[in-house]
Amino acid sequence: MDQEMLEVVKRNFLKKEEGLSSYATLSNEAIRMTEEQDDKEIRPPFFHDIDRIIHAWSYTRYMNKTQVFSFRQNDHLSKRIIHVQLVSKIARTIARALALNEDLTEAIALGHDIGHTPIGHVGESILNDISKRELGEIFQHNIQSVRTYIELENHGNGLNLTVQVLDGILCHNGEIEEPCYVPVPKTKEEFWQEYQKCYKNTEIARKVRPMTMEGCVVRISDMIAYLGRDIEDAINIRVIRRQDVPEEIRQVLGSTNREIVNTLIRDIICNSIGKPYIQMSDRVYKALKELKKFNYEHIYHKANTEETIAYYRNCFETLFQVYYQDLEQQNTKSEIFRNFLNQKNEYYHKNTSDKRKVIDFLAGMTDDYFLQCYKKRVVESVS
Repeated sequence: MDQEMLEVVKRNFLKKEEGLSSYATLSNEAIRMTEEQDDKEIRPPFFHDIDRIIHAWSYTRYMNKTQVFSFRQNDHLSKRIIHVQLVSKIARTIARALALNEDLTEAIALGHDIGHTPIGHVGESILNDISKRELGEIFQHNIQSVRTYIELENHGNGLNLTVQVLDGILCHNGEIEEPCYVPVPKTKEEFWQEYQKCYKNTEIARKVRPMTMEGCVVRISDMIAYLGRDIEDAINIRVIRRQDVPEEIRQVLGSTNREIVNTLIRDIICNSIGKPYIQMSDRVYKALKELKKFNYEHIYHKANTEETIAYYRNCFETLFQVYYQDLEQQNTKSEIFRNFLNQKNEYYHKNTSDKRKVIDFLAGMTDDYFLQCYKKRVVESVS
């Protein structure tokens, strides 16, 4: 492709940015962690980030990671990959309506949960306990997502995603609802400092704010994507009935996932268009808070029994000790060498503690692989 044709293609990629809102993040504002020079590249940086994310090994593992319910015999229950796609679609709908950058929005959405552990939030909580005890550091999936893209993917070289995408991923926390989401401008250095602080302070890790409007859109879209869909999954396996959702919530948001998603998207668009923030009406925001409270009490807290959680905790704790011992003894036949460390570069090996290596390995596992490793290394070795 000659230079003249290359420039035409580049302009075609960027045409849709001509009509974006003054609050949108443009491609020429993209900042990479490490500057790149590729005169033959035709893709805008945020569009390029989407490709880097979906072609990464970690993205493939989404399809066998828990959303809410683990190891249920029902092929229609959501996995993490479905949730991520729903977040992407919802966020892109809002972004298009508000004339924001859809490429940046999609990249954040597709990458936001990549740091999730096997067994969903239960696994995350258990690994956080291990990390605080062994490393004195917080483990949260949003932090681990950024770590994956900076320090683990591509053999330890990272994917060199843009700061705007990494920041949106770090700040996506969909467990915290707010009536208004206002972006907080940051430099690359400020983002990096915030990321480092997240390992030491739970409140910072939970309450960091996105630097872009697109990051704010993904943050609220994360909640929209899981609330209604998790209700449908819970009804599907008879954890709740549709009429269990309080009438006052259903009157505002609707009764089905379709109605809930549609109500929330329309309300956000109507209250945010032409404004430098993302906002809901008071009525809808109140109903959203109540629906989230209902989900936690009647779905998430009932997704696993105390016995099941104790079993998973034993699995994590035991595998942590098994693999840490493998590293100390240089057991190169171990899974942690064969399926993880042998693919990492020299920098990762030299600059990562053994305990951190084990946590990175466990965090990246799929549900099935996690239990297979436990049964192979612990159960079968005893029997």
